[in-house]
Amino acid sequence: MVGRLQPVLAGVVTALVGFASSFTVVLAGLRAVGADPRQAASGLLALCVASGCCAVWLGLRHRLPLAIAWSTPGAALLVATGPVPGGWPAAVGAFLLTGLLVVTAGLVPALGRAVAAIPAPIASAMLAGVLLPLCTAPVRALVEVPRLAVPVVLVWLLLHRFARRWAVPGALAVAVVAIALTTSGPARLDVTPVVALTVPAWTLPAVVGLALPLFLVTMAAQNVPGVAVLAGYGYRAPLGSALRVTGLATALGAPVGGHAVNLAAITAALAAGPDAHPDPDRRWIASVTAGIGLALLGLGAGAATALVLLSPPVLVEAVAGLALLGALAGAVAAAVARPEAREAAVVTLVVTASGVSLLGVGGAFWGLVAGCLMLLLFRRRADRARPGETPADGVDREAVPVRSA
Repeated sequence: MVGRLQPVLAGVVTALVGFASSFTVVLAGLRAVGADPRQAASGLLALCVASGCCAVWLGLRHRLPLAIAWSTPGAALLVATGPVPGGWPAAVGAFLLTGLLVVTAGLVPALGRAVAAIPAPIASAMLAGVLLPLCTAPVRALVEVPRLAVPVVLVWLLLHRFARRWAVPGALAVAVVAIALTTSGPARLDVTPVVALTVPAWTLPAVVGLALPLFLVTMAAQNVPGVAVLAGYGYRAPLGSALRVTGLATALGAPVGGHAVNLAAITAALAAGPDAHPDPDRRWIASVTAGIGLALLGLGAGAATALVLLSPPVLVEAVAGLALLGALAGAVAAAVARPEAREAAVVTLVVTASGVSLLGVGGAFWGLVAGCLMLLLFRRRADRARPGETPADGVDREAVPVRSA
């Protein structure tokens, strides 16, 4: 009996941790690109149901622990991008296009390989630049609302030390208590599931500045790491099938407000690891259970949105920032790991984090462009220099090795 319950319990934990650790990021992202509270609640519901359906379908079909989640880095990208020309309908159009691009990547392997060909330091630096502004929110919260933020940060620190997977849910629980204690008057939470349809619209700035970066971030920061996590536990993920299913779910969920569905990277280990079941062939039950649990948790999206609206915005962003600190650390480490690409990666990070908007296109796209151009420039200059001679531009030969002729 214990052996049968183990993967089910692991799936329940996976769903709870996945939802509680990052739903605030999703709501902040959807609101940033123009969603009103009702549309944001609808988007969260769409993401939960779409992720749950994908997890159940893929788990039953392939008998593999294919945990599915929304794109947390993608939600952070929405926060960094902010309002786009055309408003919320244009953002929904960008979500729809992102889903179609993911489906195409699943149908055309060459597109997936092209995304994978983006230099890893540049992709990681773009992700770090997207995450950095949100990860500063805990510091701002400690200054602006210390009575609320100090207990949240302290609980996060303690749980991060002794029970890491529960650090963010614990911090969220403390934030909820703090909000309840400081809210004047009775708080009315609408627990009714909300479905708000939006007719998609397309504008060039939204396509270039939101859809393409969202596609790249989802692929590079979610799907590729998700495959790597599964490989670490001895599973070969059916990437093509997963991309087609999650891309279709993203496209179908876009009119309801969902931004992106993908392979889980952060919570994948909870369903694929030995804690889910000693027998690797039984761990798929955990991912299927997690999918069912996440879909059910989505029914409370309206209540979650109403609760968030009761709190100071910086407190919600603080909890989201705490949830993303680990992802930021990993992205920065990967960005600066290769000396020959370090400066190009820093340029990418700085341009992306600056939040600049040029021609209506956000900083994530321009950061990627700037980093790739700088990397190309340094490689060409290094190739032109004679072996053993310092280039005229002063680039350190040890930092940028010359290819042999």
